[in-house]
Amino acid sequence: MGDLVHLRLIAAVMIAVCTQLTPAMSARYASIIVDEKSGAVLHAANPDWQTYPASLTKMMTLYMVFEKLKSGKIQFGTALKVSRRAARRPKSKVGVRRGTTITVRQGIKALVTKSANDVATVIAEGLGGTEEKFTRMMTYRARQLGMSRTTFRNASGLPDRKQVTTARDMARLSIALRRDFPEYFKFFSTKEFYFRGRRHGNHNKLLSRLPGTDGIKTGYIRDSGFNIAVSVKYKGRRLIGTVFGGKSANKRDRHAITLFKRVFRMLDEMDKTDRKRKIAGKNGGLPVTFVGLSPAQIAKRRARNKAKKKVPRNWSVQVGAFDRFTPAHLAASRASRIAPSLRRSRISVKSSAARGKRIYRARLVGLVEAKAREACKVLKRRNITCLVIREESAVSQGDH
Repeated sequence: MGDLVHLRLIAAVMIAVCTQLTPAMSARYASIIVDEKSGAVLHAANPDWQTYPASLTKMMTLYMVFEKLKSGKIQFGTALKVSRRAARRPKSKVGVRRGTTITVRQGIKALVTKSANDVATVIAEGLGGTEEKFTRMMTYRARQLGMSRTTFRNASGLPDRKQVTTARDMARLSIALRRDFPEYFKFFSTKEFYFRGRRHGNHNKLLSRLPGTDGIKTGYIRDSGFNIAVSVKYKGRRLIGTVFGGKSANKRDRHAITLFKRVFRMLDEMDKTDRKRKIAGKNGGLPVTFVGLSPAQIAKRRARNKAKKKVPRNWSVQVGAFDRFTPAHLAASRASRIAPSLRRSRISVKSSAARGKRIYRARLVGLVEAKAREACKVLKRRNITCLVIREESAVSQGDH
């Protein structure tokens, strides 16, 4: 319980730092990872900045479909008619033809895998009469779910300046979909869908690239970048994450995997600490590393630990300066994977203005001098630019 409180305090600081960043720092990038059960925010970067949901919109469209299914107002076999407007929606689409029908089950799978814009309009018109009326219903329901900064103007996520959301709101929607419709959530792990003899694969590659992933949705329009919402099971926990503003689908996926793995390591450290506390409690409060030692050995160990704590951790390793937040963050993440002594360091992306341009310096902070210099040598051998810097105050911005 103490770790959870500590984690929430850290998360609060992270969010405060991230939300104070100005929009000039990153036009589109935002991300968040949440523990579904406790609600603890395990990572956050610009989680409340409004951006465009793109095809993550279809998660809300599906929420409305699942509601109708659960109430019995429609069934999986219910046929939905294809209008001229629906058939003419731009790609991505499965190519439904005007005057034909598609079943609710087919429609769900088409949205989950192909992210079909034509089918999204078919569903909106079938359940709401018109797409405009359906999207008003979507927005109203989103507000009830706590998505206070989200507005829907269409059912597909096609470009509309007034259709906006945040990383936090989409994480809330992801949680609501599994909480309210556990029997239907399995659709989000559908890997392929056949329609009229043609195979459509799921755009969510994390289903096979990140162990434990069982949903949920990807999205892209030019003004939003590449987005994703992810549901991951990890050692008895369920984590929900969203990433907005990827430069490509592959870069977005790699970044999401990096974020989740950093959170995994943090959770493992928390679990390890919790186990040590329990063992210490059973041994009269004696730390687990001291069990079995003589009084003299314990005194020596404590003195050594005290000396280690006095070593200042005010050194950092800088791995480049960039013109945008996202590549700076990715460079720091890559460096932390390459140099072993950086794996427990914190990422700091520091922003400053120079000659009318904003520069983002990617650093790994909270190191002792020896570890910083050792890491820099490793990075230079891999032809990665590296500077060892003594920080006055190592404050992490963006990701922890």
